[in-house]
Amino acid sequence: MLRDTIKAAQVSAMKAGDKSRLAAVRLILAKLKDKDIELRTASSQPEDDTLVVDVLQKMAKQRRESITMFEQGGRQELADAEKAELAVIEEFMPSQMSEADTVAAIAAIKAELGAESIKDMGKVIAELKVRHGSQLDMGKASGLVKAALS
Repeated sequence: MLRDTIKAAQVSAMKAGDKSRLAAVRLILAKLKDKDIELRTASSQPEDDTLVVDVLQKMAKQRRESITMFEQGGRQELADAEKAELAVIEEFMPSQMSEADTVAAIAAIKAELGAESIKDMGKVIAELKVRHGSQLDMGKASGLVKAALS
């Protein structure tokens, strides 16, 4: 399981004395614990790896946005710190689909659902998220879906 891999990375970072990596891994584990607490009252629990991937994707998106903001604001040292955290987060994420694979998956779903216009975009994105959600950056994917349906 992915959660066990992250915990093992925490132990190895502690043993190696890698403070920046240890801080990033602890941050991931803290976010996972927050999500677990949030879901205690939920009626249905998602699969653990799905939950972990979802948390990692949100954390990665936040880091990318922060990097952009810091670089625009001329704070390169903060941007570098965020890039280091992002690198650790991305280590645990499943490999992302290439743009060509994403376009092929969109085309297959579009044909399967009979989607032809921009009005069908929601259906296509929903199905894409169900099938490939953990392997896609949905922000980029929605642009590709829009282009395919235009």
